[in-house]
Amino acid sequence: MKLSRKSDYALRALFSLVAYRGQGPISIRTLAEQNDIPRRFLEQIMLDLKSRGWVESIAGRDGGFVLAKRPEEITMGEIVRHFDGILAPISCVSTSDYEPCSQEGVCRFRRVMLDIRNYIARLMDSATLSSVFAGAIVSREEVFSAELNYGDGI
Repeated sequence: MKLSRKSDYALRALFSLVAYRGQGPISIRTLAEQNDIPRRFLEQIMLDLKSRGWVESIAGRDGGFVLAKRPEEITMGEIVRHFDGILAPISCVSTSDYEPCSQEGVCRFRRVMLDIRNYIARLMDSATLSSVFAGAIVSREEVFSAELNYGDGI
């Protein structure tokens, strides 16, 4: 699974709003600069987040954006599904974007893909903005030293 740029940028902006929660609105300019997001693209994303009720916009000189819901009420699964549509690695195991495949009756790896879909969905749907924000930042060393119980890694 690979996040789209929209999901990536939306999550970056939302985590900035979590960080500044209770300190007033954050301007679109500040959000764009802090998160290395093209401003025009971020404007579209923020309007989309606003239309879904996840953020509010505050007008005026000191205006900007704030979370419209508590960070415990917004999950990464909701955000990613909204912008990317599906969490399934292949369409023959997707509930929302299902496409039949000529190999369904004999496919040997479809079970693994279904397990991956279910694992990703459970993880993303339990990952609230609050719980993810409270977690530790992943270092580059951690990414490259990750060891799995089996296989050569992902």
